[in-house]
Amino acid sequence: MLIRRETPADRPAVTAVTAAAFAVPDGSVPVEVTLLDGLRDCPDWLPALSLVAARAPEGTEPPVDGGPEDEVLGHVVCTRGHVDGVPALGLGPLSVRPDQQRRGVGHALVHTVLGAADALGEPLVALLGSPAYYGRYGFRPATAYGIEPPEAAWGAYFQVRALSAYDPGTRGTFAYAEPFRAL
Repeated sequence: MLIRRETPADRPAVTAVTAAAFAVPDGSVPVEVTLLDGLRDCPDWLPALSLVAARAPEGTEPPVDGGPEDEVLGHVVCTRGHVDGVPALGLGPLSVRPDQQRRGVGHALVHTVLGAADALGEPLVALLGSPAYYGRYGFRPATAYGIEPPEAAWGAYFQVRALSAYDPGTRGTFAYAEPFRAL
């Protein structure tokens, strides 16, 4: 498995993985698919932080540069967010193909996107998700950092991971990219 930047050729596979990961019983398009499409079309999209987990199909040589020959197993993205005007990142959606879940794909994607964000000098990553799952990556309740969720009801599910460039003076309410706010 290789974690790499998403390419334009990956978009259909990423959409399919996201749809499968968040499938709803009535067969309608999951909100995460619509969100991902909206994020790609907004100014807060950060191509360097849209990553896929991929592998070459069995019995083939792995391509050198990625692309449609790869089998996309999962995807993660961070987009520009803000804490009272201070740039930050919002993580999500994180999608793993159902037949690949609980096999380390999501783990690898989260670690890689956090490392990439840190290398780019980003101060923090915020997300809405399970404290039990994301706590293993160093996420803590956002309120521990003086950061409030966009919706007070999110409570402990709204979490922050401070990175190397984090400034403890950064406090206030987190704002996701516009497509999140449109949900």
